[in-house]
Amino acid sequence: MEQTSSCESYGNCLSPEHVAELQARLSRLEGHIHAIGRMLSEGRDCRGLLVQVAAVKSALNQVTAKLLEGYLDGCVASGRAVQGEPLDALKAALAIALKFS
Repeated sequence: MEQTSSCESYGNCLSPEHVAELQARLSRLEGHIHAIGRMLSEGRDCRGLLVQVAAVKSALNQVTAKLLEGYLDGCVASGRAVQGEPLDALKAALAIALKFS
């Protein structure tokens, strides 16, 4: 079986700093989501709930941006990306990130 030089064969290409930052952001997001559930249970006003949901969406967009940044730094720029050409790898990563937005 042929050994490939890609992120798939190396595993996660994110630096430890990127991982730590993403974990911190995700922990804060979890707290915000729990707060939204609590607000809903308490019968808080819809406007306040909408503001909180919008904040969560924005924070999740920042997680996506940081993941893309880590992928670019760790996989694309290093030449370990799954696709053969760095531009192809970037296009594929952007397509994934934007698929459900």
